[in-house]
Amino acid sequence: MKKRSLNSLELLDYQPNRYPFLMIDYVTSVIPGKEANGYKNFTNNEWFFPIHFPGHPNVPGALQLEALAQMLTVAITTLPGNKGKATHALSHTVRFRREILPGEKLSIETKVISWKRGICKGIGKGFVSEELACEAEMTITIPEILDQYIPKKK
Repeated sequence: MKKRSLNSLELLDYQPNRYPFLMIDYVTSVIPGKEANGYKNFTNNEWFFPIHFPGHPNVPGALQLEALAQMLTVAITTLPGNKGKATHALSHTVRFRREILPGEKLSIETKVISWKRGICKGIGKGFVSEELACEAEMTITIPEILDQYIPKKK
């Protein structure tokens, strides 16, 4: 498939999350079914900085993982027929390497390892100034597709 980018408005067609929970600003490149890369700029006025933590604001780990998962979602929702479909997390293993502070840009790289029967296994890495900040192995699903493969009770 052809590589392309998605601006902040085009992204909304492929990522169901919205402000304040949309953790991607721009998709710099996506190859549907293979990979998606982009970034999130964490400005000083993010809703969570005043409470996480007063005097030492940083991006919560759960939101770092969410940014990685949302980017991986774009890699599969850009496949033909998946546009706008909801995704759910099935599992994740995440490692945090450094804090992300107000004013920093998180560059996100994700790769699809496998995509079968509505289940995507993939990896994601987040970098700040080329330094690894977080990484995760993730399994996500598009329930609408997965449900077609689950045996129905009689």
